Amino acid sequence: MSNRAYRMTARAETVETTRLSILDAYVELSSERLFATISLNDVAQRAGVSVQTVLRHFGSKERLREEAADHMAVVVAAERRVADGTVDSAVDVLVAHYEKRGFMMLMILAQERTDAFAAEIAKTGREVHRRWVRSSLAPDADENLLDLLVVATDLHTWKLLRHDRGRSVSGTRSGIKQLVSAILAMAGKD
Repeated sequence: MSNRAYRMTARAETVETTRLSILDAYVELSSERLFATISLNDVAQRAGVSVQTVLRHFGSKERLREEAADHMAVVVAAERRVADGTVDSAVDVLVAHYEKRGFMMLMILAQERTDAFAAEIAKTGREVHRRWVRSSLAPDADENLLDLLVVATDLHTWKLLRHDRGRSVSGTRSGIKQLVSAILAMAGKD
């Protein structure tokens, strides 16, 4: 590789690293604050760049928000990928995801009635979760069974067990597995 090609590759990698740093900063802030209170300056400070750098990469706060949502969709899909298709591994993956992203998701849900951006993310999140439940737990489930499994694996179920009831991570996993197993057994799908 020529010296010029190497410099161009290194520059492209630096640009992408900076871009991802800005996206991650926005995502981190969105787990701590309402969307409406996150400024470009906040994002720039968190990412360790200038506001001008944020604008050079994204053009506007709205575009940054949209790309951050797209970025998180990719991250969430990777975090929720289930390797072997068993109930145990699916619930393990789900609880690990909730442990990492649960409070950010709750913050988004808290805004959905007053912020159109949050409402769209919440709507998409519900659809993604339903598809995940179908593919990970019950590919041939009818709508009633699917509804019950969605409730058993919902973010609020995790919150109730883990935070409201104070269960450990393993206790929370066990409780959700029991719910899912009971629903599948009731439907003759165990």
